[in-house]
Amino acid sequence: MNINYQKELDIIIEENSKKGVKPRLILHSCCAPCTSYCIEYLNRYFDITLYFYNPNISNEEEYNKRAKELIRLIKEMKLDNQIECIIEKYESEEFYKVAKGLEKEPERGARCTECFLLRLNKSAIYAKEKGVDYFTTTLTISPHKNAVLLNEIGKKLGDEYGVNYLYSDFKKKNGYKRSIELSSEYNLYRQDFCGCIYSKVERERQKRETL
Repeated sequence: MNINYQKELDIIIEENSKKGVKPRLILHSCCAPCTSYCIEYLNRYFDITLYFYNPNISNEEEYNKRAKELIRLIKEMKLDNQIECIIEKYESEEFYKVAKGLEKEPERGARCTECFLLRLNKSAIYAKEKGVDYFTTTLTISPHKNAVLLNEIGKKLGDEYGVNYLYSDFKKKNGYKRSIELSSEYNLYRQDFCGCIYSKVERERQKRETL
């Protein structure tokens, strides 16, 4: 059955608005540019804690650069409500464990699935520990990411840990376009590769081929 994930999110927002409640949400953040639209959109409806856990990122310098941009964004962005930001330590070894044997997989292949599982699993555990109402991820804003797969993984983990997964497809409603506008407005560092060393190598190969 095909699910309209944006419609599911709209329904939840409408139901909570009618009740006059503002649920607590753990929002897994991959980077500041992708997060920008997501928090602009969700901030009025949810009490948000950003959760930055991305052990797939190619090196610690890149990890810290993205984390600092995320912190700067929420300090400078004009939001209705304050947002907390949790930066987890860099654990690249965790990514290389799940990527082992999948190094030559193409982007959007089995390695990416394992990467999604790793990051969303950690986010679900954190959401369970904090006793929040929902968790979700900014990753669905990217036109290069499989939103159906991400939502399926999130729902499965939510059921496993007893935390509601918030369906999303943030690229809808011109979300991706808006994230580009916000990135320009706040002069955000906008990387040209997903994050892992394999995507970086692939991106560099593509650049060479266009020369």
